[in-house]
Amino acid sequence: MPTIVRFSSFEVDLSAGQLRKRGVKIKLRDQSFQVLASLLEHSGQVVTREELQRRLWQGDVFVDYENSLNTAIARLREALGDSADHPRFIETLPKRGYRFLKTVSEPAHTGEVGPGKKVRVLVLPFVNSSGDPGQDYFSDAMTDEMITALATVAPEQLAVIARTTAMHYKGSHKDVSHLGRELRVDYVVEGSVHRSDEQVRITVQLIQVSDQMHLFAKKYEALPHDVSTMQRSIAETIAEHLAIAGLADSLGTGLVLSRGTQSTPQEIQTLRACRQVDPKVYEITLKGKATIEYATREKQVHQAVELFQEAIDRDPTYAPAWAGLGEALWYLAATGLEFVAPTDVRKKAIGAADRALELDETLPDAHKARAVIAIDAEWDVVKAQHHFDRVLELQPGNAAAHNLYGQLLSTPLLRFEQARQHFDSARELDPLSPWNDANLLGWWIHQGKPEKTLDEGERARQLNPTLWIIRSLMGVAHLLLGQANQAVPEFETALKLLHPDSPSAVLAPLGLAYGLAGRREKALEIITEMQRVSQKRYLSPFYLAVAYSGVGQMDDAFQFLDRALEQRTPCLIFCTPNDGNSVALRREPRWKLFIDRLRRLVKLPSHTPDPYSRAVTRREYWRPN
Repeated sequence: MPTIVRFSSFEVDLSAGQLRKRGVKIKLRDQSFQVLASLLEHSGQVVTREELQRRLWQGDVFVDYENSLNTAIARLREALGDSADHPRFIETLPKRGYRFLKTVSEPAHTGEVGPGKKVRVLVLPFVNSSGDPGQDYFSDAMTDEMITALATVAPEQLAVIARTTAMHYKGSHKDVSHLGRELRVDYVVEGSVHRSDEQVRITVQLIQVSDQMHLFAKKYEALPHDVSTMQRSIAETIAEHLAIAGLADSLGTGLVLSRGTQSTPQEIQTLRACRQVDPKVYEITLKGKATIEYATREKQVHQAVELFQEAIDRDPTYAPAWAGLGEALWYLAATGLEFVAPTDVRKKAIGAADRALELDETLPDAHKARAVIAIDAEWDVVKAQHHFDRVLELQPGNAAAHNLYGQLLSTPLLRFEQARQHFDSARELDPLSPWNDANLLGWWIHQGKPEKTLDEGERARQLNPTLWIIRSLMGVAHLLLGQANQAVPEFETALKLLHPDSPSAVLAPLGLAYGLAGRREKALEIITEMQRVSQKRYLSPFYLAVAYSGVGQMDDAFQFLDRALEQRTPCLIFCTPNDGNSVALRREPRWKLFIDRLRRLVKLPSHTPDPYSRAVTRREYWRPN
């Protein structure tokens, strides 16, 4: 075999004994690596347990190789994000051995682009040229779809700036050279969209930033049901004009899919036929996506649910509508919003996301929705990892997936190095997203370094003065340092910035901070306000437990904690030792019993440190003001 081989998003250096995933080194013990090497050398073939035994334990060394081999296989699966029940890489053949399922290849030559370097492209928001402001959602959706299409044409060679940053320039009229300096992009795509009942017309031009040369400009027209095919064609044309080494030849014979394989003409026809959807279904789904993208009120989320359901009623086989429905349903119960009880939407959200995957297993949005639901709704970290890995295998440039995966790796998995890699990837793809700084602040908190959170937070709040989560995280850092008086103004500011429909995520820690700062009357006012809110709509019992703990009413606090556990409130899975909400609860002996019950409900990968049982001293989580 070659010294270096690739499969999926992994690269293996057989001589150095290293496993990397998208350039990030993955820790793997020697025995597990030897198992991987043997499976790669016999890809597609059965490797017996006896053969593995001879490779791992040569000579007369006496070991319990049955259990040791099982452990090595388990650790290898964990490193690959694989599952014995639903294998993507390693298939178990009972009483025989194992088989590697993926195709193994040599690394692709990247030519003049250079190893690890990508051409950076910005797709500016398409202009709505219809004259109807009501069509803005469609031109924005076309921008989003073009970003996705271009990112999936050549994910190893193109870095396409994500939607959040691209939309920052809507209507800005900044010149191309300015954009190049600000975002370090090499090329800019500009365009306009005109939509009617009969056709969709898109005008596109590609501009090279270095000399502002227009490499090409073209008008495309398509029937409404064939828009997706047109978008793919535009993306391919752009890629050809970018002259990425080795890409043009492959585009001549077929589509270059994100998994790195070429499709046959028959597969292309099938792929394009699948994308021909009822224009009305497509339009309604786009409206649903636009609605959920900017939803801050319960009414808006319900509108998105209704739109996705309408699309499904018209075409029950349209996977994007099912994926959108799953995401929107769970958004109603998501951490920080919680418009409805998790028990009211859990089953429906899971069913919708699963249906999307049944219809199209290659749909990144379906895997992203399923990953989020697996974390929050099922507390199944193993399943969430699987779906995040699949999203990024299909769409490596998905900034939102990188951010969400980084949050999962930070807590409850406590894999901070890998989490930072994903956060850095998200920042590279979406440099103007305000959530980049929020994720970094949370990353420091979960490592038990609140001082770093405060240092970074000063800069972050100057850049994003209206983002409530930054002020809230700084309040959490002060709580962890025992500085309740300093935490209060941070939470007060966060509450003013947060939308009035969803105040619970800040009301609770504010009440806690008031109580710990000795301002009991203010804390009781917060509790009264939360009880008033709970009579109008769902409010997580966990938040009430947090508020009651601040005034020392621990019987009430643990009663609400028990209720939150019964409901599987999403935020409970993140109750790690450095969670600021529980600084007062952790003083109680009952907390350990509660954590024991919580731990049994969370499904973590094998050989993962238990995030809930790490010894925490009083000094670590609370020092008097």
